Amino acid sequence: MEVKYKRILLKLSGEALCGEGSLGIATDIVDRIAEEIEMASNLGVQVCVVVGGGNIFRGLQKSTELGMDRAAADYVGMLATIMNALVLQGVLEKRGVATRVQTAITMNSIAEPYIRRRAQRHLSKGRVVIFGGGTGNPFFTTDTAAALRASEMDCDLLLTAKNGVDGVYDSDPKTNPKAQKIGSLSHQDLITRDLKVMDTAAIALCRDKSLPIAVFDFARPGAVRDIVTGLEVGTLVQ
Repeated sequence: MEVKYKRILLKLSGEALCGEGSLGIATDIVDRIAEEIEMASNLGVQVCVVVGGGNIFRGLQKSTELGMDRAAADYVGMLATIMNALVLQGVLEKRGVATRVQTAITMNSIAEPYIRRRAQRHLSKGRVVIFGGGTGNPFFTTDTAAALRASEMDCDLLLTAKNGVDGVYDSDPKTNPKAQKIGSLSHQDLITRDLKVMDTAAIALCRDKSLPIAVFDFARPGAVRDIVTGLEVGTLVQ
């Protein structure tokens, strides 16, 4: 099967990992995500992943609820992303997929520090690379981390997986049953229309790097495989 995109970055929200629950990690969800990544990798696609931590700890929300300093709360959120990265690594390796975790916050006992050239070498050898710890800085979302790492890795496509939403809509389809799906649009349209797919900083970086974004429902079986082979799935921002 011929692939259209040779190197991709998959952005997963932490909330996607908890399934129907509000917190934690759903075993079946993580296994399905690993299967999607494995299918793409078996096609010869070089895959890297950025995963959020909202299923464990959301920095902005908890800083308000607990009265924590925002920067400190964001660092806790970064640690949550590393926990998710290690879980996903374990499930992928159970499937026989060679995987490396690199973190923006140095944690030598459990993962490699983020080194751009080393990550690129892992990808060229067919290993899946999972980036944990966001950008390593507070006040930046994992959306921004995904756009940054995709740019640094010279990816051909950034895939952002949504939970129960199969693309970009002109309004929130979960609250507006008349919302219309948009098949394709530009990065600038996404920013101007404030469509809430990713944060503005992430979209602007992708725009400046001419990096296309595929927005899709990760619950659709074989979605990642179909996207990398050029099929129309979800919405393409380019």
